[in-house]
Amino acid sequence: MDDSTPVSGMEQHAAGALAALTLEEKVRLLTGRDLWSTQAIDGIGLRPMVLSDGPSGVRGRAWDERDPSLNLPSATALSSTWDPDIARRYGAAAAVEARRKGVDVILGPTINLHRTPLAGRHFECFSEDPVLTAGLAAAYVRGVQGNGVGATLKHYVANDAETDRFTVNNVVSGRALHELYLLAFEQAVVEARAWLVMSAYNAVNGVTMTEHPLLESPLNDEWGFDGVVVSDWTAVRSLDSAAAAQDLVMPGPDGPWGDALLEAVRTEKIPQAVVDRKVARILTLAARVGALDGYPPVAPSWVEDGVALAREAAAEGTVLLVNHGELPWDAAALRSVAVIGHNAVQARTQGGGSATVIPAHVVSPLDGLRAALPGIEVSHALGALVHHGLADLPPRELTNPATGAPGLRARFLDEDGQELLAEDRLVSSLTYFGGDAPVAAAAAFELTTRWTPTGSGAVRIGVALLGPATLHVDGQPLLECLLLPEDGADLVAAFLAPPKASAEIETTAGVPVDLRFTYSLRGRQGIAATVFRFQLGTEPVPVDEDDLIAAAARAAADADVALVVVGTNATVESEGFDRTTLALPGRQDDLVRAVAAANSRTVVVVNAGAPVLLPWRDQVAAVLVSYFGGQETGHALADVLLGHAEPGGRLPTTWPATMDDAPILNTAPTDDELHYDEDIHVGYRAWLRRPAAAAPVRPAFWFGSGLGYTDITVTSVDAPTTAIPGGVIPVRVGVRNNGRRAGKQVIQIYAERADSTVERPARWLVGFAPVRLPAGGTGLATIDVPTRLLAHWSAGWQYEPGAFTLRTGTCAVDLPHSTQVTLQPS
Repeated sequence: MDDSTPVSGMEQHAAGALAALTLEEKVRLLTGRDLWSTQAIDGIGLRPMVLSDGPSGVRGRAWDERDPSLNLPSATALSSTWDPDIARRYGAAAAVEARRKGVDVILGPTINLHRTPLAGRHFECFSEDPVLTAGLAAAYVRGVQGNGVGATLKHYVANDAETDRFTVNNVVSGRALHELYLLAFEQAVVEARAWLVMSAYNAVNGVTMTEHPLLESPLNDEWGFDGVVVSDWTAVRSLDSAAAAQDLVMPGPDGPWGDALLEAVRTEKIPQAVVDRKVARILTLAARVGALDGYPPVAPSWVEDGVALAREAAAEGTVLLVNHGELPWDAAALRSVAVIGHNAVQARTQGGGSATVIPAHVVSPLDGLRAALPGIEVSHALGALVHHGLADLPPRELTNPATGAPGLRARFLDEDGQELLAEDRLVSSLTYFGGDAPVAAAAAFELTTRWTPTGSGAVRIGVALLGPATLHVDGQPLLECLLLPEDGADLVAAFLAPPKASAEIETTAGVPVDLRFTYSLRGRQGIAATVFRFQLGTEPVPVDEDDLIAAAARAAADADVALVVVGTNATVESEGFDRTTLALPGRQDDLVRAVAAANSRTVVVVNAGAPVLLPWRDQVAAVLVSYFGGQETGHALADVLLGHAEPGGRLPTTWPATMDDAPILNTAPTDDELHYDEDIHVGYRAWLRRPAAAAPVRPAFWFGSGLGYTDITVTSVDAPTTAIPGGVIPVRVGVRNNGRRAGKQVIQIYAERADSTVERPARWLVGFAPVRLPAGGTGLATIDVPTRLLAHWSAGWQYEPGAFTLRTGTCAVDLPHSTQVTLQPS
């Protein structure tokens, strides 16, 4: 959709619709209708707009395995591509998925910065650098909105950790705010014209973000934002936010505005013009997404196979960190492959939290290699336990007692035990968080299934949930429990990863077990009365971990090559809490060392959404980072391992060698305040700032690092010798592929100012571009560097005249070419 020419017409139409509304109708529009939709007003032809969590897929109004979603790679995988075109296509695919699910607005992208590697939601954000983040976020927004769906920039602003996120006051200098945290948002507003921005839970410098002046300046008055500021869910806490540039309170229908806002307008405490501006923006959004009469939904302009894109994007975002001549593998020369690791069969394709989607299928690394290597022995050994807690009952072992088909029977019951709704479900882990189920009206929920286990022996079966529940096995009570969150726990995290209770039963292979689970819905209030989540499953059987490692080493010794897939689990990376360590969970480090000792051709794949420690990185033949690679992660990994695809990724964040080396680790506030004492020195900037010493502390892998399967080098750099404030510096970079196969390189340009009169980073990213060349080929890339990126913030953007050095290369410390540009006085 053209963001400029039709907007005036939309605004005129919105103004006409606004004039037809009563004050009561206007105020009603400013709070959501329910968990996921806005209010409708038939008299002006306004239907509800549906908002849905993203950003790596679109869930829709309901969390339902019967209506699965495309599961795209995580944001860290996308950002590792350093490729705005892939980000645009990714956004376009998300928009097509949104329309398929009846969704008007995607709650993404998440463009907070990787301030610290311990941040729990690291996987959902792009990078530690604002320029890389901004470029990819803008491209994502263009893809989404070009297909007629609204994109939401979140979480505005400085929402960079999860600890005490509802109450924390982040104390940030004005310079760091503008040069880092706001800069990450700016391009998606100014250039991509994002239709929504989400205000965050946290406060900045003493003011909660739903009431903050930053919602007006720079967002509206400097950047020209003409869209809707929607709150994070329940982030609006008082009427004070109505006087700010906060437009829409979610969820609804209850909230702090409503009658209080009506009274404030009638008594002239808040001008009606403030309300009118908010309503006009909501109506303009409705016109943009096709929810207002006279503006039908825009037909998607870019449609492609989403599953194929998920596979391509996962490969493009895979980072090759170490390669001692091992990769790519020659399939014709392989006779056997030992695939090792818990995550090799139970891959994490996405992080935990509100962004979770349910894919139709997941291709694990083991699945992907077996599909790619027919006729070759591909074995598996568990090696080490990573995933804990309950595992869903296998769907193939479940029979719906009401239909005789595979699955389970779910029923909502009233106080008299009468059925309000019955559903035939397919999995034993269910979430009711929106949709049409009568959660608030029901007194109880019942789930029944007939489980026919394929193995015999003692099994611990149990439930995970918040609240009171009972579990009957073959008509007899097995569990009666009341499960509550831990004191101080983030309620969203507790909802998504609830406590569990289990008990042991004896099972016999092929002998059915009748299960009946009941859950009381009485006495719940507020938003809690409309949602619940539970899991029915089994706990892992206790194992000897030494035996697991020994068996994995034997499997590796017997194979031509070994592939160890290490990674995190749902209790490590998720919304709602931050990490306490960068170490891999369990005994995975011991596993890698044992396998590497048994087979010198050991390749390790890291299935994590954020940096982890790799203490054995010098002991293995190759290391790949696949992140949370989406539903096609196994196919993409096989493509990279066998050389069918280039490992196209470069790190968007610096990876430390040890946790103590990381420059910024604080995520926990003191007296409700978290001080950003590092100021503008975040990520690689903080590493480079450390004083030189005989043995300087260096990371394991620098920002921008990554290897390919060929050798593409920078051969020349040319740029103008002078530039003016507010202009653009075109930097022409010559590149050559010195290898015998096609490949990809990411060209990176950093600025330096050694003699500056103001404190600056040692160097900072100002431009980048991916380049692809055939074997032996050459090329020329032109990268435009805005001189605004040479300015510093001091009560406004200030341009320091003089010479800046632009260094060009392939990571933050591999910059062999340089040129000087003199910035002229304003």
